[in-house]
Amino acid sequence: MQHQFDRAAEDLGNSIHLEHVNVQVPDQHLATLFYVSGLGLTRDPYLMTSDDNMWVNVGRSQFHLPSGEAQVLRGYTALVISGRKALLERLTSVAKKLEGTKFSFKEHNDYVEAICPWGNRVRCFEPNADRFGRITLGIPYVEFDVPTGSARGICEFYPKIMGMPAQFMNGDANIASVQVGKNQHLVFRETDRPQPEYDGHHVQIYITSFSGPHRALAEHNLIFSEDNPYQYRFRDIVDLASGKHLFTIEHEVRSATHPMFLRPLINRNPAQTNRTFAAGYDQWLWAMGPDQYDG
Repeated sequence: MQHQFDRAAEDLGNSIHLEHVNVQVPDQHLATLFYVSGLGLTRDPYLMTSDDNMWVNVGRSQFHLPSGEAQVLRGYTALVISGRKALLERLTSVAKKLEGTKFSFKEHNDYVEAICPWGNRVRCFEPNADRFGRITLGIPYVEFDVPTGSARGICEFYPKIMGMPAQFMNGDANIASVQVGKNQHLVFRETDRPQPEYDGHHVQIYITSFSGPHRALAEHNLIFSEDNPYQYRFRDIVDLASGKHLFTIEHEVRSATHPMFLRPLINRNPAQTNRTFAAGYDQWLWAMGPDQYDG
């Protein structure tokens, strides 16, 4: 008898990959200490290799860190990084060099929270197949703090405008969770805490139906930038019934025909040093191995 599969379980919707989170940094040296030496991530060796921008690989995703006035994401970026003990050792090793900045880190039960020199929060989780799928290194979600009363409208915006599944959750705080890739989400958590003004940071996604969302955004006058044949941007999320502004976060929207779609990214093994070098262990594998197959 043939096995009966839940074919809907693998539906993604229109967005198929969350590729990068972009925040400006005032000092490339301090950014290198935090993102590369502290977190143990990898500077892209091929693109943005000068001193005015740095792309940092996180499995199949990236941080983009152009030079400029510091930008701080209103919320945090979640990372899956295997090896808590090694992570804590790396963060400890850069602490003295980052004195006088906003850098800090703290252990929690199921994650380590690290704060960059300018206040961006990163929560680092161990791999967990039930929660994050087979990712061992990557960005499973980005969580934003949004105003009270906005989550339900955000939850309606993404399916109708962008063709992305969204789930509304009512708990200690109302949450809208939007699927933007395999085991990847944008999460919008309501808070009554005052939030700083939006400073221009952005996220980037790849979508399959490229023109449909563009038409829908244009009908609501929400197109922010027409970049090139493969890319456009929008910033404002609105209540579709009333037109009320709900939240602002720039989305760099790329087509699946974009030349850089699923460009192979190099991820180094941060445990590899000149003193402990072992041949064949230079690469950090971003997904679980065949011995952990979920078939």
